[in-house]
Amino acid sequence: MHRRTLIGLLVAVGLPVAGVALPRAPAGAAPAPTLTVFGASDLAFAFEAIVPRFERATGARVTLVLGSTGNLAKQIENGAPADAFFAANVGFVDALAASSAVRPESRTLYARGRIVLATTRRSGLRLSSLTDLRRPEVKRIAIANPEHAPYGQAAREALETAGLWDEVRPRLVYGENIRHTLQYLQSGAVEAAIVALSIADVPGIDSVPIDASLHRPIDQAAAVTTRSRQPDLALAFIRFVTGPEGRPIMERYGFALPPSGGS
Repeated sequence: MHRRTLIGLLVAVGLPVAGVALPRAPAGAAPAPTLTVFGASDLAFAFEAIVPRFERATGARVTLVLGSTGNLAKQIENGAPADAFFAANVGFVDALAASSAVRPESRTLYARGRIVLATTRRSGLRLSSLTDLRRPEVKRIAIANPEHAPYGQAAREALETAGLWDEVRPRLVYGENIRHTLQYLQSGAVEAAIVALSIADVPGIDSVPIDASLHRPIDQAAAVTTRSRQPDLALAFIRFVTGPEGRPIMERYGFALPPSGGS
């Protein structure tokens, strides 16, 4: 596990980071600027590729705090020391802008997400559509908690539109965020899961796309927080993600281009 991910996970669960050694700047050198980025869990793999490039380009040090969008939004509203927020649903950024927790002028649509139906190869299950969730061997199904996770909201909408929600609801297991949902599947705790395309391409997992017309678009937005002590650097990171350095990486991990306009 990378150092920045470790620190992000510790912060996300409220644990101290004492004991995680941080390199010191050479004597007499100005300390590197630091940036704390709160981001939705679906960004984990893409940002592990993007952040080191940004650090090399700017000399900054970035700490990632990844979790469910709803929970991170509440933390920012309550004064958490984030500089930038990458939400998995634009509505959370708009709500924070309305409460003056983020800078409205920095609001940027950075991606459109997709959901997939995933199974493990070791299970031998081959599911081709949501209707296959009716099969008796699918005893448990994981989705992210729709109360605060946009990908869970999309999963619920897709199941409702397909006429399956009431039927599968007793078999649902809720992940705290989309990475947690995938972990349920990987551990064998469930037979199937609805997860983000961006994290589904991992060893031992098979997935099929879910028709995007079954749910509202997962338009994802970022913004600089009002409390940021590095607003220019935070905005630079957002532009890096959406620019020529970050865009190909985002697309490689399954994120579509944001809707026209980008803001």
